[in-house]
Amino acid sequence: MTTGEVAPYVRGCAWPAGAGVSYPRADPSDFARLPVDTWGTAQIPATVRLELGGDAETIELGYRTDTDDLGYRGPRAGTTFALWRGGTCVDEVPAKLGVGRVRLALGDATDTVAVVYLPEGMKPTLLSIEAHGGSIEPAPRGPRWVAYGDSILEGWIASGPAGSWPAIAARTHRLDVVNLGYAGSARGEIVSAEQLAGIEADVISISHGTNCWTRTPHSFDQMLANTTAFLHVVREGHPDTPIVVCTPVLRPDAEETPNRLGATLRDIRAAIDRAARGRDDDRLTVVDGDGLLTAELLPDGIHPGDEGHEILARAFGGAVAGALA
Repeated sequence: MTTGEVAPYVRGCAWPAGAGVSYPRADPSDFARLPVDTWGTAQIPATVRLELGGDAETIELGYRTDTDDLGYRGPRAGTTFALWRGGTCVDEVPAKLGVGRVRLALGDATDTVAVVYLPEGMKPTLLSIEAHGGSIEPAPRGPRWVAYGDSILEGWIASGPAGSWPAIAARTHRLDVVNLGYAGSARGEIVSAEQLAGIEADVISISHGTNCWTRTPHSFDQMLANTTAFLHVVREGHPDTPIVVCTPVLRPDAEETPNRLGATLRDIRAAIDRAARGRDDDRLTVVDGDGLLTAELLPDGIHPGDEGHEILARAFGGAVAGALA
């Protein structure tokens, strides 16, 4: 048996612990400038995971979880430790509330990276890692992909964290994804652009807009101006980094319905597209979300299920990987 520190294995967390959050997905030293709903969802460690290699038979994790209040997503928010290797789920074990230990088999594909997805919805903290029947080591890091977006990026409503489109795309293309998907928020606030601009990235994706239709209504002109400003701030921090802008996917109730400022989701989509394509920026790619999904792929009428996330992983994730080529 070998025992080591957990921190070298953790991936997907751009900021150190702070403000009482173990794996914050926004800068905890700057949280007071964020909308309260953004900071609330940034406390959920979406797509934060362990990545390791080695020939051990099993690993044993010590952990603590802080809640079993899973909200709208229920168990889909993440209630298990799931170990994936070679594109396959090798082992999955339920987490319990409070302090516990879990043992996971690593499988036979020792030439591939093992990825352990966390019970995100229970707000876990990893306390220890032990290898049994061999050794483990932190996996090499792939190119760092910083992804900004809303609930669909966060993983709603895939059957579990491993099924979100950024998790699938990161496994497929061996990318070190940092998921800045903020459910119910992500309206292109400049403070988020500033935080994104200040962290290391090899490629950046931006995929928001749905929450600008009705949760906080935007007009076409407002969306155009906000997106232009958001991209300007991000580009200032990353002058040479590839950026992929993904416009909103289908939302049947919003496509032709004006919000209180007169904008439909088609208008929001068009404003994002115009802002992105209007830049003189040969390192920026636009992917149109319209037409990628059908209503049948949206179990709750808004968010994709597993099949929809797989489609987005190919379309949006493929564009991210292609931008690195």
